[in-house]
Amino acid sequence: MIVVTGGAGFIGSNLLAALDRRGGHDLVCVDRLGSGDHKWRNIAKREIADIVAPERLFDFLNANARSVEAVFHLGAISTTTETNVDLIVQENFRSSLALWMWCARHEARLIYASSAATYGDGAAGFDDDPSTAGLAKLRPLNPYGWSKHAFDRRVARLLTGDAGRPAQHVGLKFFNVYGPNEYHKGGQRSVVHHLYPRAVAGEPARLFKSHNPAYPDGGQMRDFVWVGDAVSVMMWLLDHPTVNGLFNLGTGKARSFADLARALYGACGRNLDIEYVDTPEAIRDKYQYFTEARMERLRTAGYALPMTSLEDGIGKYVREHLATADPYV
Repeated sequence: MIVVTGGAGFIGSNLLAALDRRGGHDLVCVDRLGSGDHKWRNIAKREIADIVAPERLFDFLNANARSVEAVFHLGAISTTTETNVDLIVQENFRSSLALWMWCARHEARLIYASSAATYGDGAAGFDDDPSTAGLAKLRPLNPYGWSKHAFDRRVARLLTGDAGRPAQHVGLKFFNVYGPNEYHKGGQRSVVHHLYPRAVAGEPARLFKSHNPAYPDGGQMRDFVWVGDAVSVMMWLLDHPTVNGLFNLGTGKARSFADLARALYGACGRNLDIEYVDTPEAIRDKYQYFTEARMERLRTAGYALPMTSLEDGIGKYVREHLATADPYV
């Protein structure tokens, strides 16, 4: 049995799709589906053994302890603008720690989602150094990034002692992932999905102005990751149970938002025109102008497949999903 928390979410539902295509395991989706139309559609094509509400997770795990081989812990409060820090701590730190302890007691494997938000403004670099000293250098800019960082640090400390640990333990610092099944995420959707309706309508792309003199308008840079690559790494980890550690999951190549808009409009057969708007003041002082994953540790661990280019990933997203009658995986 494989358990995926956040299984009806963006990355989780793409992972469930890959696990379902492979077969061989009962798949359990831990998530809240709510009253909207998108989240249940994210998993509508899957064969699922059970759908478990997050508040029932440990009851389910305890009742099925002998059957659980691996847990992919992707569920979290991922909204970077969430201001209820007590809720973030409960969901992103304490629940993650309890799941770590459960997997350690029951010799289950745990692969969990960290985030590039742990790097803050990038002043300390983007090296996925898993040591307690390396992690202590990082300064996240928002409660979400801090909560993920707090858990990474706690794991690092636990690994220095004699306490039990999961049979496999991997943290993945996801960079800017985009792709199908992100439609429920509202303002947290990728810029690709935000801009797509404007592209097909032939309207100008709308991007944030730069408020940093080191970067021109549209020159803000991110490590944009095709969701298929994120899933490929997780499936590789499932196939390599002796690999442990904390790893960046990006492409290793930062690209500008102007590059992204150009690739999207090209995929839609439209000429690109860009309209720049002020970055909202509420996020302006916490805005990341550059992110780029260092990928050496994952490559050294043995992951060898190439990462999808921004142009190829956006083209695939448009052709196989956004421009179709059924955009879901």
